[in-house]
Amino acid sequence: MSAQDVARRLPDPPTLRDRCRSMAMLDAVMQPDKPYLRRHGFDAHWSPARELASMDNGGGDTYSIVFSAAGTYMIGFDHTSDLNPYASDGQEPFPGVLDSVPEVFRACVEEPSFRLDDVPMVTACLWREAGDTAWRTGDVDPRLGDDGADWLFDMLTDGTPQTYAEWATSYFDAPVDLDAVRDVYALRPLTAELVRALNPAVTPDHLGDAVAAIGYPRAS
Repeated sequence: MSAQDVARRLPDPPTLRDRCRSMAMLDAVMQPDKPYLRRHGFDAHWSPARELASMDNGGGDTYSIVFSAAGTYMIGFDHTSDLNPYASDGQEPFPGVLDSVPEVFRACVEEPSFRLDDVPMVTACLWREAGDTAWRTGDVDPRLGDDGADWLFDMLTDGTPQTYAEWATSYFDAPVDLDAVRDVYALRPLTAELVRALNPAVTPDHLGDAVAAIGYPRAS
């Protein structure tokens, strides 16, 4: 399944943003002391007018999603993909991946943090301008190969707490309370009881910086 298929399965941007914040918050609760070991991140203060959701599996595969008033822009990088820019003759994105990205997202296309040695780290790209009713992606020849979008964005297209809980149980090598995950997916404030259900060694006070960075609702 390619970026074109993912585009048909993604939720609207507000729902996508909530999923990203929820997964980032859950990762922070499960792994509070070593942020570099978390897979999902969310920076509500990435720039004055933009928020950034991210995924890094530590094995060279990433995604980045920029939320702004102009719309939502997302890229994925599967380092084993046939569309890895490093596999191209000029170390440039393959034809169609970025060619038709609207001008309103040009700053995202040129964003230095989405590049390595000035090579764009992208095998799949999707976007949705404010006012659009559907996600869009470039016209990429499927014969070029797999762009990695299917597995890179699978937790975002699936969007169920159970899928996150199953993944987190394996990733963090710890039991994960499904009801507590459901509460975080519903963006319920992090009470002591909710945090304890996910990680008995953590308190809400311990998570203050992460809550602020993610922009997650605070408990009163």
